[in-house]
Amino acid sequence: MPKLKTHSGAAKRFRKTGTGKIKRHQTKTRHILTSKAPKTKRKLGKALIVSDGDHAKVARMIPYA
Repeated sequence: MPKLKTHSGAAKRFRKTGTGKIKRHQTKTRHILTSKAPKTKRKLGKALIVSDGDHAKVARMIPYA
């Protein structure tokens, strides 16, 4: 079997946890923050776990993470 290539864009955006789940950060945190509530901005700063529907697709992109 040949080696698998890591998707370089995905490698910058996703990390694996110790239990094998995949962490991601949230969107809408770069600009136009003045119109967002402080509570919303706090919540957007937290990392989330990739949803079950997307897990297989993302895991294929970062095989050695």
